[in-house]
Amino acid sequence: MTKKILTPLFLLAAVYFALSAGAQDKIIHGMVTTFDSIPLSGAEVRVKSTKQTILTDSLGRFSVTVNPGDKLKVSAYGFYNQKVKLEEKIKFAAINLKLKPGEKNREYAIGYGHVTDRDKLSALANLNSNDMDFSQYSTIQELIQGRFAGVQIVNGEVIIRGINSINSSNAALVVVDGVQVDGSVLNSIPPTQVSSINVIKDGSAAIYGSRGANGVLIIETKRGDN
Repeated sequence: MTKKILTPLFLLAAVYFALSAGAQDKIIHGMVTTFDSIPLSGAEVRVKSTKQTILTDSLGRFSVTVNPGDKLKVSAYGFYNQKVKLEEKIKFAAINLKLKPGEKNREYAIGYGHVTDRDKLSALANLNSNDMDFSQYSTIQELIQGRFAGVQIVNGEVIIRGINSINSSNAALVVVDGVQVDGSVLNSIPPTQVSSINVIKDGSAAIYGSRGANGVLIIETKRGDN
């Protein structure tokens, strides 16, 4: 039997085609939201490698073609920009933009159509570590009470909408880094480790179901890229 001899040229060609196959573009689907669950319409999603730019639909969804290890830049008027590195195995990108503080930025968010229902933002209060020094407060409870009008800490519970019931709990739902937690967790979070605090009152909290009936306190802590 005659053995086939693989020439250097053949081997080089084989390696080239293998690399080419591994470098094929792929489609990434995703969704852009704010305050964890409110979809952002018309947010700009830009692919770093190809400069392709698309806008999210009315439900905050998008689909883009990317290269391996690509990055996305997501932006919308009234919100902080966010850069997202796409890991090799990722198929769906969930991106949550932070609303900049101030009434002017809420007007931008609504005026540019990113949030179509004014009521969804009318009851939101936001505070970001980029805008003030959280280290001046010794505890997270002191920070919350000192900066958010009407928010109280009663017996360790966060009260956003006042005491409306004697028999049932008036405690707000507490969400830390996207996870619903017990209010006692606040005791273990130093203010210096907090990136942003958002308070949701009234009808906007309905996106969290019955647990959001007393309002929602959303805290994001600093990550490695903060």
